[in-house]
Amino acid sequence: MSRELDFEQLMDEAYDLPQGKAKLNLLEEAARLADANDMTEEAYHARGEIVETATFCGYPMHALIAFSWQLGKFDEQPEEYDEQELMWSYKWILGKIPIFSEVSRDKILELAEDFGRRYKSFGYSERSYLYYRFRIAVELGELEEAGQWLAAFQKADADYMSDCSACEQNEMVRYWILKGNDERAVETAKPIISGAMSCAEVPHLTLPVILMPLYRLGRQEEADKLKQKAYKLIRGKQDFIESIGSFIEYLTHTDPAQGINVLEESLAMAVNHEDPHAKLIYYAHAAPLLKRWFQQSPGYRLRLPAEFPYKGESGDLLGIADYFSDYAVATAQKYDIRNGNGYTSSRLPAIK
Repeated sequence: MSRELDFEQLMDEAYDLPQGKAKLNLLEEAARLADANDMTEEAYHARGEIVETATFCGYPMHALIAFSWQLGKFDEQPEEYDEQELMWSYKWILGKIPIFSEVSRDKILELAEDFGRRYKSFGYSERSYLYYRFRIAVELGELEEAGQWLAAFQKADADYMSDCSACEQNEMVRYWILKGNDERAVETAKPIISGAMSCAEVPHLTLPVILMPLYRLGRQEEADKLKQKAYKLIRGKQDFIESIGSFIEYLTHTDPAQGINVLEESLAMAVNHEDPHAKLIYYAHAAPLLKRWFQQSPGYRLRLPAEFPYKGESGDLLGIADYFSDYAVATAQKYDIRNGNGYTSSRLPAIK
C-alpha cells in the first residue's frame, strides 16, 4: 500500500508543477517506482503523462522512449488500455520523430503507415493520417509530395481525433513559407493573426514565422505591430526555441540590438535543447545576427551561459558566429543524408 501511496504522491506533486523539466523529472521518478514494484497500470499512466509533458516542454527523446514502452504494452493487452489516449500521443510522436536524423526515412514512413492502419482499425477519419503524411513530407524536404498530401487531408472529414483547425492552419502557413510563397503564407495566416483561430500553441508558433514574409513583402509596419505579441507568447519557453530563432531572424534585419538581447536571454535554452532541428534553426539565425552586430559594435562581449561549449572569448563575435554556422551546416548535412536530398542544406543560405 505504501508503494502505491508513494506513486500517487509523486504524481500529485508533478500535477502541481507547470510544464517543464522539474515536472518531467517527477513523472519519470514515478514511472521508475512503478516499474520496480510491478505496478504496470501505474507505469503506463505515468508514461502517458511523460509523453505529453516531454513533447511540450522541449524533451522529445524522453517522449519517444516513454511512448515506445506504452505502445508495446498496448499491443500485448489492447483491452486493458484506452486507445484514444494512445493514438493522440501517437500523433505527437509522428510530429517529432523526423527531427532525429538517426531515424531513417523508411522507419519514419513505416511508423506513419502503422499509425494510419491503427486509426483505420479504430474507425477514425483518415484526416489525421493524411495530415501527418503532409507534415512528414515537409520535414523530409519533399514539398511537391507534401502538396498532394495537403490537398488530400483538406478533403477528408475531421473528427474528434483530428488536430484542431488552428494547428492545421499553422502547418499550412509554414508550408507556404517553405515553398517561397510569402503572399500565400500571409493570406493563410490571416485567421490566426486576427485571433479567429487559436489553441495552446497557436498563434505562438505562427506569429514569429510570419514576420519575415511580411518584411519581404514590404509590410514591415504590420510585422512590427505583431512583434511584441509574438515574443511575449514564446519568451522563456523551451519548447518554442525554434520560434525564438525565427524571431531572431526578423530582428537581425530590423533591430539587431533587440536581437542580441533575445539571444542572450534564450541561448541557455537552445544549448540544452533535445530537438536538434530546433537548435539548427536557432543557431542558423543566431550566426548572421552576430555578424551584423559585430559590424555595429565590434567590441561587444556577449553574455554566454556557463554551459555554452565555445572555447573562445565572449567578445569574439565572429568566432561564435562561425560556431553557430558550423553546427547548423553539420546538422543540416545529417538531415540531407537521411532524407536523400539537399533540402535542409538548401535552406541555410536564406537564413545565414
